Amino acid sequence: MIIAVDGPSGSGKSSTARGVATRLGLSYLDTGAMYRAVTWSVLEHGLDLTDVTAVAERARAVDLGISTDPGLAHFTADGSDVTEAIRDPRISENVSKVATNLDVRKELIRRQREIIDAAQPGGGIVVEGRDIATVVATDAELKVLLTADQEARMARRKAELAAGSVTAEQLRDQIVRRDADDATVSQFEVASDGAVTIDSTHLTLEEVVDVISRLAKEAEAAPRDQES
Repeated sequence: MIIAVDGPSGSGKSSTARGVATRLGLSYLDTGAMYRAVTWSVLEHGLDLTDVTAVAERARAVDLGISTDPGLAHFTADGSDVTEAIRDPRISENVSKVATNLDVRKELIRRQREIIDAAQPGGGIVVEGRDIATVVATDAELKVLLTADQEARMARRKAELAAGSVTAEQLRDQIVRRDADDATVSQFEVASDGAVTIDSTHLTLEEVVDVISRLAKEAEAAPRDQES
């Protein structure tokens, strides 16, 4: 089974997808971390982010290690552990410049599909990002668009970060500006065909995980019901 969870920044995609994967015993893929890891590599190599050709070449060359264990967040880039580094404000401020590079997206979508295919024999995977249901895994058995109002999204992102690690302006940049930038290449605020929209503004994480887990079990059982 493939479960695709899309949505804007701060909507709770990562925590929700990780929780669903843990609950259902599935693999988990944080596609946003892949873009962040490429951004880290681009900056480490001192590349000009506006040089789309050089940035795309770095995306194709970088050796990424992405954990798909929902209980272990671990990411590497060219052998370096970047698990903590990719959450640095410097990465957050620049990741959209990499994520809106169409050739970078093409390369990472290729890699994401490989990871998804590799997880299938093990039971399935929960994948979260911007355009999973519409581009990366259009054949997902369950597609979810997870939304929340701006105030709730900013509060959640602030709670994820260490106290005092970002200013109010940086926090707004991570939510509002990044969404505006990414919307130029991904229609993540529009539900794809067959997707279920869940507004998590007034729901707890556990409640959202409950809803998606129930929908996943229903989606998994549907083919058997039809055959019978």
